Parts: sequence; structure tokens; C-alpha cells
Amino acid sequence: AIDACETSNGGCSAKAECRRTTPGNRACVCNAGYTGDGIVCIEINPCLENNGGCDRNAECTQTGPNQAVCNCLKGYSGDGRRCTYISLCSQNNGGCSEFAICNDTELTERTCTCKHNYVGDGFKCRGNIFQELLRDSNTSRFYFHLEALSIRDIAGPGPFTLFVPRTDVLNSNPRVKDWIARGVMAQVLRYHMVGCASLLYNDLTTITNITSLHGDPIHISYSQNSLVLNNKAEIILSDAVGTNGVIHVINQILVP
Repeated sequence: AIDACETSNGGCSAKAECRRTTPGNRACVCNAGYTGDGIVCIEINPCLENNGGCDRNAECTQTGPNQAVCNCLKGYSGDGRRCTYISLCSQNNGGCSEFAICNDTELTERTCTCKHNYVGDGFKCRGNIFQELLRDSNTSRFYFHLEALSIRDIAGPGPFTLFVPRTDVLNSNPRVKDWIARGVMAQVLRYHMVGCASLLYNDLTTITNITSLHGDPIHISYSQNSLVLNNKAEIILSDAVGTNGVIHVINQILVP
């Protein structure tokens, strides 16, 4: 008997099996993973139907005949068969300030908005300058001196401009203890405050004198790209803007 499958796979596709039926006849059957009439067999792409069984938020990639892998899209996590949305705001407040509200807007995007009674870009949010003094080690000593003397002027609506001697300067100056003992520390502290104006660094470069809450004037000079108060105290950090004013850090104590 003639074997119809003996030569050239019986005329079937290379991706098919040639099966002898009756003498001299054969049937062509496509291999697993292929579809067709046996003469022509085409690879089955499972991704073309129902996204290959992947989640709708996953990408289906064909890897072989009727074989595919599922990978979750950016912004989603899971095994590809099931993908869940990753909320950026759910971890570490989305990188926003602790005083901000994080809102997931769209995939891999979020907005940061400072809460009520705070100002800033959402990544850095500041409250009133009285609160802010405590939150920065450079200015926290000044805050404790204010608290000890119950000076609350700068907790009001303002606006205020504050020139704050850095913590190490206040800690190391021997005159501070003397001023406290003599009861004049409150006057020294108020000499570092200016009312009715929130003056940024650039504003200060155009002014020569301002009056402190203590009543005495503060002389301002600007030279060689630095601002100096009363010809001795230099502004070393500037423009920490709060809801009711601005803080500048200086490297000397101003004495009225």
C-alpha cells in the first residue's frame, strides 16, 4: 500500500501532522498551538482574544504558539492576570509635605496641596512663623526664648519680618544670661521683629532702615552680595515664608 505521508510530510504543513487514513490517502492536522486546514497552519496568538486572559490593565505578549505572558501596566501591580492600581498617595503621603493633601490624579501622577493655614508648593508647606521657628534647628532656640517670656506677637495675623540669630549664636553668647537676669531679654528679642511687613531678601536690598517692634530702627546695608544689619549681623539664610510673615536667619544677635 502507498503511504501518502512518506514524502514531504504528505504535502501537509511543516507545522502539521500527516495521518494515514485509507490506503493512499491522508489527513493533515495542525500541531498544538496552530490553527488551519493542515496544509496551511498559522500560529495561534492568544492575545487576540480576551487579551489572552490577562487583566484589562495588563499587556499581553505572545511568546510562542498559543503562549503568552501578562505584565501589569505602569501604575499597576500584580501577576498580570490580576492587576491593582498603585496609589502614589498611599505611601509616604506621595512625597508631599506632612502638612499637605496628596491627590491621585491619574496614572503615576499626583498633586500636593498645602492644607488650610499652611503655605507652600505642597512639597514644602509652612504654617505661621511662630510654629516654623520650632521646626528648624537653626531657629528653635529663638522660639524657646520667646516661649519662656510668653512673647506671642508673631503668632498673630501679621505680616511680620523676623531676623533670627542662629541657635548656636544664641547658645554661645554670654550676654544672653545677663539680659535674662536683668529682665531685658524681651526687648532684645523684639528688636529682631518687624511688624506690618513681610520683607523678602530682595525687598531688603532696597531699604536702608526699618523699625523693629521694640521701637528702635535696624540699619540695613547691602554690599558684595550680602545683606548686613547694623553693620555686623549678616543674613545667612533667607526667605522662609510662612502664613503670617518671613524668617531670615542671621549670624549675630542684634542689640538695641
